[in-house]
Amino acid sequence: MNISPASLFTDIPRQLPEELCQTLFQNPNIRIERILSKGHYSAENTWYDQTQTEWVVLLQGQARISFVDSAPIDLNPGDYLLLPAHCKHRVDWTTSEPVCIWLAIHIQEENSNDYQNVGD
Repeated sequence: MNISPASLFTDIPRQLPEELCQTLFQNPNIRIERILSKGHYSAENTWYDQTQTEWVVLLQGQARISFVDSAPIDLNPGDYLLLPAHCKHRVDWTTSEPVCIWLAIHIQEENSNDYQNVGD
């Protein structure tokens, strides 16, 4: 068995033309991702409507997440959210400097691994 450490704060590309999602671990019930955002945000009138419950923590940077049914939330380093399955949300903005580093844990509670983006 070869066990070696890794860091969420290394290997960050200088250029990020698109948000970068990297799967760190996955099994049939859980997916853990590192997400890098550099000024990225959700497309206008688009909402994430995920079949999974998502627990997400912002490790670096700042961001704002909006919801269909509640007020927006500003996030700072160390802030985390539990987003139940089908909680429609979007990212309004993320900082470019520093790059936003997110850790997201997706918990599969249904038999689908699909994500859906839905218009307004």
